[in-house]
Amino acid sequence: MQEPKYRIRALHDERTITVYQAYRPGLGLPAARDGRFPAAWKRDRMTWIKPSFLWMMYRCGWGTKEGQETVLAVEITREGFEWALRNACLSHYERGFHTDQAAWKRQLRQAPARVQWDPERDPHLRPLPYRSLQLGLSGEASRRYADEWTVSITDVTALAHEVHGLVRSGDLEAAAGLLPQERPYPEREGLLDHLRAQPPATPKLKSPVPSSP
Repeated sequence: MQEPKYRIRALHDERTITVYQAYRPGLGLPAARDGRFPAAWKRDRMTWIKPSFLWMMYRCGWGTKEGQETVLAVEITREGFEWALRNACLSHYERGFHTDQAAWKRQLRQAPARVQWDPERDPHLRPLPYRSLQLGLSGEASRRYADEWTVSITDVTALAHEVHGLVRSGDLEAAAGLLPQERPYPEREGLLDHLRAQPPATPKLKSPVPSSP
């Protein structure tokens, strides 16, 4: 079966969903140690969370990019995650999907969360033909994420390095066996309707009705 272009795939259970972020060790290590974000974590700034482990690896270079050396798996409540989605808007203007640019800009100013869909990645971090959700949180959403929704924080930097090593050695089967088991997220009806920028459908032309002889 062909993978839909826009779908959330994540490690989740009945109550929580796991998302990924990467930070400098001075911030990431205390967060993992204490299971919560420290006071130094700025709650008034935009923060992006990613349900896709491999997209996070693409973003942080397997935990090698400066300032992103500590990779965190953050388990948050599904209730909070879905609140953010319901109150999000797309991070970019889509002609034919938004009424006009002015309406989209008003949404962007008012929404505490925003979504962008970027190409999912394979173990070599090459783009795939379907998209992975990135969720940006600001204001109320950012504060709730840090202080209300977070259930646990785990340092998965060693996992990132181990998977990367297996990919580099060509052992893709072993690498795949270590990856988080991300499954399609069970969306409530209509949850993503305002966040899936589908191209406008081309109206079908009716066949001319032959005239009676």
